[in-house]
Amino acid sequence: MNRIGIYYAYWARDWMVDFHPYVDKVADLGFDQLEVHAGAVAQMSRAERQALKAHADARGLALSYCIGLTRTHDVAAEDDAVRAAGVTYLEQIIRAVGEMGGGGVGGIIYSAWPEQMPSGMLDKRPAMERSIGSLRQVAPLAEALGVVLNVEVVNRFEQYLLNTSAEAIAYVREVDSPNVRLMLDTFHLNIEEDQIGAAIVAAGDLLGHFHIGEANRMPPGRGHMPWNEVVSALRQINYQGAIVMEPFLQVGGEVGRDIRVYRDLSAGLDLDAEARDALAFTRALLAS
Repeated sequence: MNRIGIYYAYWARDWMVDFHPYVDKVADLGFDQLEVHAGAVAQMSRAERQALKAHADARGLALSYCIGLTRTHDVAAEDDAVRAAGVTYLEQIIRAVGEMGGGGVGGIIYSAWPEQMPSGMLDKRPAMERSIGSLRQVAPLAEALGVVLNVEVVNRFEQYLLNTSAEAIAYVREVDSPNVRLMLDTFHLNIEEDQIGAAIVAAGDLLGHFHIGEANRMPPGRGHMPWNEVVSALRQINYQGAIVMEPFLQVGGEVGRDIRVYRDLSAGLDLDAEARDALAFTRALLAS
């Protein structure tokens, strides 16, 4: 049975926050998993990480971790120093998550986010090769510490390297590590793929993590996403991993700025009630 989770930033306006209130909130709402910011976890002390893990364990929650690397940590950068800094940062994240028992680290961990294709670039293969080289450097540490690195396919307006499932499949195969897999997200699939279901099926057993949300960034059940097609594809590949919803409704703060929420989608809504309804909707879909 798939664990159903939610990203803390559904409620938060800033990336670096105290995650403990979200542990209790998400557990009280009935979720199985909480996804938190990998960079924040890497900055914690060992004691703080242990306290967060103990709290999640006590509430019966699994933890997963997500991040988009900044330009100063771009592991696909032409600049050797920037690329090296990115590799060092990824290793710091891997060690932190390994300390907490391992698990999945997903997101734009293969370049910078948000990032456009550099002016004048017509062939992104050199950047792709630099990125693959960086992931090959950190993969042995991930393997040793039980951390799975899930490279997220995102739309062309947020990043330029991995926009389709096919691109990510080729990338993961080139890295060639059992602990480097791909991550798909219905929001991005809806923008880039000809057929959402086919893109999921193509990923097959390389799919390490799955994000869900509507095309309008609302929680599942509040839009027009072809959910039956999505669930059918996940069943076809026997996907057993976590399914984490990632809605973004609130204007303002770092989250609203970076996700580009330009109108208040939360107006008149109870965010907790919406999350509870989306969880019920998702569980019913998976059970149907």
